[in-house]
Amino acid sequence: MPVMTMVQALNTALREEMARDPRVVVMGEDVGKRGGVFLVTEGLYHEFGPDRVMDTPLSEGGIIGVAAGMAMYGLRPVVEIQFIDFIYEGLDELFTLVAKQRYRTAGEFTVPLVIRSPYGGGIRGGQYHSQSPESYFIHTSGLKVVVPSSPREAKGLLKSSIRDEDPVVFMEPKRIYRSIREEVPEDPDFTIPLGVARRVREGDDVTLIAYGSMLHEALEAARMAEERDGVSVDVIDLRTLLPWDRDTVRKSLERTGRLVVVHEAPRTLGFGAELVAWLAANEFFSLLAPPVRVTGWDTPYPLVHEWHYLPNRVRIYKALREIVEYR
Repeated sequence: MPVMTMVQALNTALREEMARDPRVVVMGEDVGKRGGVFLVTEGLYHEFGPDRVMDTPLSEGGIIGVAAGMAMYGLRPVVEIQFIDFIYEGLDELFTLVAKQRYRTAGEFTVPLVIRSPYGGGIRGGQYHSQSPESYFIHTSGLKVVVPSSPREAKGLLKSSIRDEDPVVFMEPKRIYRSIREEVPEDPDFTIPLGVARRVREGDDVTLIAYGSMLHEALEAARMAEERDGVSVDVIDLRTLLPWDRDTVRKSLERTGRLVVVHEAPRTLGFGAELVAWLAANEFFSLLAPPVRVTGWDTPYPLVHEWHYLPNRVRIYKALREIVEYR
């Protein structure tokens, strides 16, 4: 199998799906000859032409609105928003039209639309290029929210998202766009189902849940906990935040009794809060200690102190020790 970065894996997934299904079109700011700001769509314009790879005006509301109409009438648009921080102008179209259309038409119209966008920090992007706004989308019924954590995951999840009948917000952790390489299946039918988490590391003492780039910090923290303290950590990559895989999380927690959740989005009303609330309501008697969240802070994203804002392996390791030592 070829070894790829996440950018290469995403590009391959787009190319394969466009070759497989002539209804798939790509659109966004500078996605054509330029290939996108991070070059995820590089080469697609020259291979598939301007009718299927379309540069758009600088209007996120216009991009999402036009793509929604295209999706309702038979096409399968894949929209790129250059940075997810820019998507707010398009939220009215996304929340009011795209997410609600299947429900309000009693299934007469679906909106098979994928909105891809880089999110999160770690590249010194500052306040307006580093946000993690997944909670807005998770809170909106009718959307699916997907966050890959590696090149292999990115390819399989994006292909499933493009084939799905519902609108998908596909959040790409740009911090690991090129910093991680791994083998990626060449099979054009390789997909990863939405809504299914994966168990990345087996353990019996603590359940550690993460997604996106935070998975790699979580794995390093789990390794530190095992080497230094003999703590066995069960690491779960959620992959899909809406719908999320309750069964995998439940089975892990029933075995460990302890939970640590990691995300770089702010703490208040972050996805970790929902996950902890659900577990408290449904698996209360499995808990041996209060769940712990390791998150970004409830502040605007900083530039100078970026690495103090982002969760890291040291903060996660301390949380693992704290929860194991709880009595």
